[in-house]
Amino acid sequence: MTFPSEPQPSIYVRRIGEGPRKLFALHCTIAHSGAWSGLAAALSPKVCTTAPDMLSHGRSPDWDGQGDYFDLVSRLSAAELSEPMDVIGHSFGAMIALRLAIEHPERVRSLVLIEPVFFAIAKRDAPRLFDQYEKDAEPIAEAFAKGDKTLAARRFNRMWSTQISPKWPDLPERTRANMVRGIDAVPAVHAALYDDTFGLLNPENLKRVSMPVLLLSGSESHPVMPAICNGLKQRLPDATHTKVLGAGHMLPISHPVETAALIDEFWETRSPLKAD
Repeated sequence: MTFPSEPQPSIYVRRIGEGPRKLFALHCTIAHSGAWSGLAAALSPKVCTTAPDMLSHGRSPDWDGQGDYFDLVSRLSAAELSEPMDVIGHSFGAMIALRLAIEHPERVRSLVLIEPVFFAIAKRDAPRLFDQYEKDAEPIAEAFAKGDKTLAARRFNRMWSTQISPKWPDLPERTRANMVRGIDAVPAVHAALYDDTFGLLNPENLKRVSMPVLLLSGSESHPVMPAICNGLKQRLPDATHTKVLGAGHMLPISHPVETAALIDEFWETRSPLKAD
């Protein structure tokens, strides 16, 4: 796999904390880098977090629709991963993190994948759960087919929320607008997530992910998610899978303290910092 060489736009990068452990964090679709603030605070004072905004998200510029979105955001993220760091990704951000670990394993000390939306795994390993997910996601596809981005964002947000999450009308207008702004990323990466068009599941590629890996899923998330996490666990050389009890897909935001405790334990046992 190679990235295109044409010039790319600049993206916004958030820095949080001044701890000794350098953390590189990749947010989920229709969110932004500020989504890591709660988790970074729960991990403080151990971490210094670098968190970029994807194109069409947060303070980064809009994607112009040219080229492949997964390629583009992966390359922009790789440019910010300039030294060995502990890498964490959530949802589609976890897909970028996995690709970075394959493309640049020397820059990834450890890898935390939170609910990676790698549906190609579920298609292979758990077809019944995949079919159920497809049925549950039909309203989102229908909204895209109608060209109604606001409805697509609203239904996408609802599908990945839990009963305790704020309803769409209760969200601030600016938050809703930002979600609509980023929703084009969903169809743009569909083939990569569902059909593995970049060959991430090639065994030779997955062998490169030799660093310790922690897979996290929420106990209340869609049942397709633990199936995906278990599938990755079986395919990666050194991976473990743990559930965050009571949490859904948005677990790093809704349960930052519980998530931080699991990550901290993983780091201490599998990827401790070396003394200077």
